[in-house]
Amino acid sequence: MKTAVVGANGQLGNDICGVFEEAGDSVARLTHPDIEIVSEDSVVSVLGAIAPDLVINTAAMHHVEKCESDPAGSFAVNGVGARNVARWAAQANVPIAYISTDYVFGGDKMSPYVESDAPAPLNVYGVTKLAGEHFTCCQNPKHFVLRVSGLYGLNPCRAKGGLNFVELMLKLSREREQLQVVDDEFVSPTPTIQVARQLLRLSRTDAYGLYHATTEGSCSWYEFAREIFALSGAKVRLEKAAPGEFPAKVPRPKYSVLDNAALRTASLNVFTDWREGLRDYLGTRGGASC
Repeated sequence: MKTAVVGANGQLGNDICGVFEEAGDSVARLTHPDIEIVSEDSVVSVLGAIAPDLVINTAAMHHVEKCESDPAGSFAVNGVGARNVARWAAQANVPIAYISTDYVFGGDKMSPYVESDAPAPLNVYGVTKLAGEHFTCCQNPKHFVLRVSGLYGLNPCRAKGGLNFVELMLKLSREREQLQVVDDEFVSPTPTIQVARQLLRLSRTDAYGLYHATTEGSCSWYEFAREIFALSGAKVRLEKAAPGEFPAKVPRPKYSVLDNAALRTASLNVFTDWREGLRDYLGTRGGASC
């Protein structure tokens, strides 16, 4: 199968390319110099020349503060760009996969969100990614929309200065004797490799639709950091941050836990518990010790 991955050099896109190549696909790795998704002409020209059997759109403007200061730019990429890619795929009669986010929810439910829960984003990033979902679903009935949360992977994340949360914690543990991490924000930390494997599993079916796609279970950022240090052997004193100690510049959901209800119902869920995902990640990076 020929698969086109838009945003191939991203933290998730890189793992998707690797997993699909290992499965025998011919993968067209598309980065921003290769394709400009805001331009429909660029999308038509580039994807038309490749003629893929599947298009995976991971491209996004996902720096939350920059999205907030540039809502038009954020909507152009996350909304209109998603529309352009999904529209080309529909006209070519091929499936489209779109990567969305837990930030489409407001975080006030305080129990895991399922696919049928009503979105209520708190910021521009969440609003524009939700727009991308709607554009993708409306443009192409052959769609896989995956909402992810708390991603971390081996490939550097440019929006986070090249460091995911795990790498940041390990770096700080080498530089400091004590760290404070918030204990009132909850996620399901998810390795990008597991999202890539889940997407591969879905792509081999016609079970189109909207899916939550995260590891099983959840934790606070403090609990995640504690597990990182326990598994890596890092010698640092970890404490809970006081309420309001690290005020966010942009409103974010306090509770971002997603339930993979649709995947389980379809007997397609491949995700492990978040702790197992972290152990595998640390082992893969050669970071069993700090």
